[in-house]
Amino acid sequence: MTRYAIGDVQGCYEELCALLAQLKFSPDSDRLWFVGDLVNRGPRSLEVLRFVRALGDNAITVLGNHDLHLLAVAFGSRRKRRSDTLDEVLAAADRDALLEWLITRPLAHLDERGDFMVHAGLVPQWTVGMALELAHEVESALRTDPRALFDNMYGDEPSRWSDRLSGMDRLRFAINVLTRLRVCTSDGQVDLTMKGKPRDGHATLQPWFEVEDRRSADTRIIFGHWSALGLVVRRDLVGLDSGCVWGGALTAFDLDTDRPPVAVSCTGYQSPGSD
Repeated sequence: MTRYAIGDVQGCYEELCALLAQLKFSPDSDRLWFVGDLVNRGPRSLEVLRFVRALGDNAITVLGNHDLHLLAVAFGSRRKRRSDTLDEVLAAADRDALLEWLITRPLAHLDERGDFMVHAGLVPQWTVGMALELAHEVESALRTDPRALFDNMYGDEPSRWSDRLSGMDRLRFAINVLTRLRVCTSDGQVDLTMKGKPRDGHATLQPWFEVEDRRSADTRIIFGHWSALGLVVRRDLVGLDSGCVWGGALTAFDLDTDRPPVAVSCTGYQSPGSD
């Protein structure tokens, strides 16, 4: 079985089909890892959801910030934004089945080979085990009382990790890190406003994966979310958001061989902006 990790699809269904054709993907023998943000901003989120759900156990998907936003809108906790392209999903005859499937996706995934997938990142104080525990806490809240979670999910505070965080502050911080993080300080202070390329020479803020002595450095982490960063492939890191919905490319990475990444170019759907 070959494991292919794929970057943020964001409703770019045609490009996903073209990418899988290039990979010669076989649902009988291969597995797809999606780093989150299956939906929104692109034109065909409904088809993407239907396709990935139909793959069953041959697809592993973690939730991204746009996936959570779709769920919050569907549950009435948030209004649609002008830039959202979610109407077809929300009006679909199979809407409930798709949303029930989506809300049961994890926020993080660790497999038996030791690879860890998350949409955005980890603060340096977290081990992979801690990140998984916090992801499970959020997943439990999603299953127990999703409306309560979505009503309190939005916001950038608290901005620093502490073992003493509890209740919604703890859940909100975990969601923000796992689905929105790009940069932070060495002591776990996050900045969720930075959306562009990493700033060279910044005194304190660094890409989360560049922080010295981060406790997750012993695990290969597969992530997306940062389209301005582009493709990143290192021994300990695979970053796969190559900006498909912004006219970049949709990229797949073979987690099991030395095969180079495979990408298909995209025509673009929206002008670059917040993702």
